[in-house]
Amino acid sequence: MSKSKLSENTYEADLRLLQIELVKLQHEIIEKGQRLLVIFEGRDAAGKDGSIKSITENLSPRDTRVVALGKPSPREEGEWYFQRYVAQLPGAGETALFNRSWYNRAGVEKVMGFCSDTQYKQFMNTVNQFESLLVDSDIMIIKYYLDISKEEQAKRLKDREKDPLKQWKISPIDQQAQEKWNAYSKARDLMLKHTNTIDAPWTAINANDKKLAHLNLIRDLLSRMSYPGKNKKLLTVDPAVAITWTAGSKKLPKLYK
Repeated sequence: MSKSKLSENTYEADLRLLQIELVKLQHEIIEKGQRLLVIFEGRDAAGKDGSIKSITENLSPRDTRVVALGKPSPREEGEWYFQRYVAQLPGAGETALFNRSWYNRAGVEKVMGFCSDTQYKQFMNTVNQFESLLVDSDIMIIKYYLDISKEEQAKRLKDREKDPLKQWKISPIDQQAQEKWNAYSKARDLMLKHTNTIDAPWTAINANDKKLAHLNLIRDLLSRMSYPGKNKKLLTVDPAVAITWTAGSKKLPKLYK
């Protein structure tokens, strides 16, 4: 695990340069009518909200959407599982960032018993085809799984309880995150092994250090995209923070157990 030696000033300066690159990228997406979908999954308290904010802070709100769907309604529960997510996919010139996604079924729903074994298996048997269909329809998909240690998660969950500005983040599911740590680890590994495809590969982010996680996630995102004026010197990714592995490989990189 890399340790951050970044001062706040250095972090803010580096982040600003990367956010300028994000603006360049968005201009290209709008100009070319492209569609970009970035999926954020991960442990409870892994920093998905903060990572998304670091990306969207200076982007056009008209062309950027953050999607964080709540519990499905009774009507949605009776629909095709992917249906409510399809409605949120990016249109031409748009960037959509999913703060959790259809992978809820492979994580929270699986661990907490919110779906049946049949529903889980059906999801795992169809999700790769679904994502391939989206890619074939010219939607660019980039998937991140933010991972933190059990100790760091416990610290962050405790901090939420103390901070009146963060208490809205506390949920009964979060409160069981530590108790069900091993079950989440198993579900994560099964999900990553099965859904790390050529069309839509995963990148794992070691997010114990929020500053390093933000900077390296953005560098990784930008390095995958093509846009005019790209400053490649800014996009060197720390492989200990942003971890990639061969699509389709059953051997995962070292993640927190």
